[in-house]
Amino acid sequence: MSWDPQRAPDGFAVPPMPSAPPPAPANGWRALAVALLNLSGLGLGYAVVRRWGLMALCWVATAILLVVALPADPDGVPGTAVVLYLVFVALTAAHGASVGLRTSLSWLPSALIAAVLGVVLLAVPAAGVVLYDGARDEATEQMLLDRLDRADKLVATSGKQDFTAAEAGYRRALTAYDALADDHPGSRAARQVPDRLRTYYETVAAPYARKDYCAAVPPLTYLRTVPGTIGKKELGDLAGWPDDRLATSLYSCGADSLSEGSAGWSAQFGELLSTFPESPQTGKVEPAVKSAVDKAVKSVRGNDPCAAVERLDGLETQVRGLPGEQAGVADALGKDADRASDNARSGAYDCGVDQYKDKKFSDAVTTMTDFAKNNPHHKNRARAQKIAIAAEVAQTVPAAGKRLPTTASGGSIAVTVKNDSPDDITVMYTGPVTGSFTLKGCAKCTSYSLGSTLGIGFKPCSDSGKHYPQRTIHLPVGTTYFVHKSQSGLGKTPASDTAKLSPGYIYTECAYTTSSLGY
Repeated sequence: MSWDPQRAPDGFAVPPMPSAPPPAPANGWRALAVALLNLSGLGLGYAVVRRWGLMALCWVATAILLVVALPADPDGVPGTAVVLYLVFVALTAAHGASVGLRTSLSWLPSALIAAVLGVVLLAVPAAGVVLYDGARDEATEQMLLDRLDRADKLVATSGKQDFTAAEAGYRRALTAYDALADDHPGSRAARQVPDRLRTYYETVAAPYARKDYCAAVPPLTYLRTVPGTIGKKELGDLAGWPDDRLATSLYSCGADSLSEGSAGWSAQFGELLSTFPESPQTGKVEPAVKSAVDKAVKSVRGNDPCAAVERLDGLETQVRGLPGEQAGVADALGKDADRASDNARSGAYDCGVDQYKDKKFSDAVTTMTDFAKNNPHHKNRARAQKIAIAAEVAQTVPAAGKRLPTTASGGSIAVTVKNDSPDDITVMYTGPVTGSFTLKGCAKCTSYSLGSTLGIGFKPCSDSGKHYPQRTIHLPVGTTYFVHKSQSGLGKTPASDTAKLSPGYIYTECAYTTSSLGY
């Protein structure tokens, strides 16, 4: 007979051995303890119920979060990663509570102690959050300091360039400073902005420090616009820092240009008068203008009177354009302009004389004609008219311009000038005396062909049947240069004659026109 191990000798059946310990009675404190221990993110709740694989899964999830979060970034951890991790931790807490409800604990004497430990360990993730926030704040500070450093380098680089090329860089740096001050007012970078702005102002205004006043005007003008971007709290006394420097630069640049005869001075003085009408620098403007007019007036009697007259004309125009009303100097500037104008008109005579002496006869004609027209009561008007006539004669007969004509008139020798042409003519002459007159055209006269004038016996003004317009003048002994110039008609090219007058003779000049090729 065989023995059945399932039955006892007395005939009763023995139950099989269990595959695992029987579940512990349900215990809410134990479930809470496991859930709290899992909330730390380290899976410690699974450790006390001996679920090692699940604990390892918690460690892996936490490690992934740390890899994503570290090193700390100013933007923080991506929101999706945080949400997924919190959901995971919540699920492990819920699952741990389910497991711990009927599973006895290892290593810990009671569920109450485990729950207390779970609460205490919640400080681990809380401390991690605090530490991470601190690290993120420091990362943000470093980011802002980097921005400050980049703006500083931009200012330094721009400071090595001409302002026109550097302005864009200056504006970008200013925008960066403004963003730091406005958007991150409590940051270490923002607290350094006021000092950086002082360096910024000094760098932009470097031409002023070098006393390059004309070059300093644009950057200083730009600096006066900065308060429109940066608040007065950050600027402090820098808000008015450029004003006196700009006023000094405008005056100094304008004064230098004025003394050099450059045209840009009026723009500098005009801006000074309108922008800083009560500044000490503005008070120097009118005296500087007056001095420039005085200097130009003296130059009229110098080596280049024409340049002096041109200078006076320019000064008059520019001085009249200055806005002197706000500064209270409009009347004084008006007097300076009047003096420049008066001396320019009278100085035209000296200019015309100089042009005549330099053989610039065409210019002398224009200058002296304008002078006589513009100065009807000037003491030199009569001689200016004589010089204009002599200069026009000298354009045709250069020898006539060897000496400056005087206002002398008359003489002992009679010279009769007749007009044997159909054109009205102007007769000009210069020599010991200078003058001009006009003769009407001859009604019955015509122009001569070029060939007929070359023939033997050609003698104009000899037809007794014609009435020749004529005029007799009296001239001194000596050489007189004549020019006959048609006022209209065919005789466009002036004719000339050089007459050496001697006592005891009667002289006749005849004007006629010739034509060739049918004209």
